[in-house]
Amino acid sequence: MATTPSLPCKPPVNSTPSAESREQPPFWSLKPWWCQPWSILVTGVLMVSGSWALLHRLWISLPLALGVLAWWLLFLVLVPAAYRSAAERNG
Repeated sequence: MATTPSLPCKPPVNSTPSAESREQPPFWSLKPWWCQPWSILVTGVLMVSGSWALLHRLWISLPLALGVLAWWLLFLVLVPAAYRSAAERNG
């Protein structure tokens, strides 16, 4: 009977907090794939371009584009900045 070689184990994770581990992880590493900057940008571009491609109505696509810009400002600029400032205050 042949045995397969075992894969190397990962080193054990230290579960006790230390002074070095109190640093917060980078903001985007905490987010799932659908909440990463690239997916937020792609979704916004697809929404606006899809609206224009399907409807050819500026009165629909323009407000949608403004909403997407506000969404980008909130989730790509303001929230990460608030996270960083909170990390600096607590760290």
